[in-house]
Amino acid sequence: MKKKIIIIVCIILMVMLIPIKLHLKDGGTVEYKSIIYKISKVHRLIDNGYDIGTEIYIFGFKVYDNVESVYEQKELKETKGVEVVPTLSDKISKDTSWCPTFQLIWNDFKNDIVKEDIKFNEKLDILDNLNKEGFTKDDISDNYYYKIYGRKNLELKNKIEAAIKEKFNQKSDILDKFDWSPDALDSGEDIIDRYFLYSMLYREFEFNKKFDTFNDKFKDKENIEYFGIIKDNEEIRNQIKVYYFNDENDFAVKLLTKNNDEVIVIKNPKGETFDEIYKNVDNKKVYDFNDNDNFMMPKIDFNVLREYTELQDKAIVTTKGVYTIEKAIQSIMFSLDEKGGKVKSEAGMDVKYETATIKKHRNFYVNDTFALFLKEANKDKPYFALRVDDISKFQQ
Repeated sequence: MKKKIIIIVCIILMVMLIPIKLHLKDGGTVEYKSIIYKISKVHRLIDNGYDIGTEIYIFGFKVYDNVESVYEQKELKETKGVEVVPTLSDKISKDTSWCPTFQLIWNDFKNDIVKEDIKFNEKLDILDNLNKEGFTKDDISDNYYYKIYGRKNLELKNKIEAAIKEKFNQKSDILDKFDWSPDALDSGEDIIDRYFLYSMLYREFEFNKKFDTFNDKFKDKENIEYFGIIKDNEEIRNQIKVYYFNDENDFAVKLLTKNNDEVIVIKNPKGETFDEIYKNVDNKKVYDFNDNDNFMMPKIDFNVLREYTELQDKAIVTTKGVYTIEKAIQSIMFSLDEKGGKVKSEAGMDVKYETATIKKHRNFYVNDTFALFLKEANKDKPYFALRVDDISKFQQ
């Protein structure tokens, strides 16, 4: 009798403890599943990468989890024909984007490094707008962005890479576009100082309810991908609010998300700058989306990069020394579809500083056309004048 009981107990334990091996169709996850426990060797496909690690469940409760998201680093494929402006006050063209990352590092450059308005010998609207600081860190929550500046060295680069990985689980698309060779780094000497400024904004958001998808026309372009409402759905309608509707070519709406972000859409916007366009919407007044209203919005997906060549290699003369922006880059990536959206923007700036005690030699070589005058020291007019274009005539 005891022998039978032992055999039965062993069989029960075997049934409860011996797992069944399952291969999931999620990108390569393997599960070992029994009645008591489940062990998952996770290799789960996600956007732009995989979740990799191990999960352990006992009686349905997770007791161990070291799964991490690993993103594939893809080369930034630039979208052609979409401009980038550094401030909300810059004049915009037909297809233009903006994100505050460059303004944020400019504020640090102006206030913490140069400690005065940045000035060139020439007048630039872009320079005036940046100096106005139309967007500061007080205009955005800390969890949306990361920024830092300091002496340019590999320690700073490593710190940036570790910080954006920890905060956003992201890698930089622009850091390696800067020169990190030994000659381009800060040497610690007093003669030349080198600084690097960096910022990243990263945000993902989801709609509470997924929109319907379909294809339709945009201006004269056929077969454009859209999201919107096909079947009447109260949950979808509740995530659309109306600012105004004058007619089907003149309206503004906002799409609510579950992440405290709002997507504001203005058809046929009026204004020469983003600031002017945005101020035309009264954020305090919103109206419900009616049961018989229709909505369609094209999907968006673009990557752009701008190098601010107009700001580079120009002397910024101060009483203490001369600053020079050697390289300034900003990137913007944005996508929007029926599920939600994602924005990623970076900005970086290389700055060189030379103290005022440095005296660069100047070459006063009279080796081209010149004029010569002789005058008495105490007289206003010369008593001899000469213009020389062909020196061979004067050396016989």
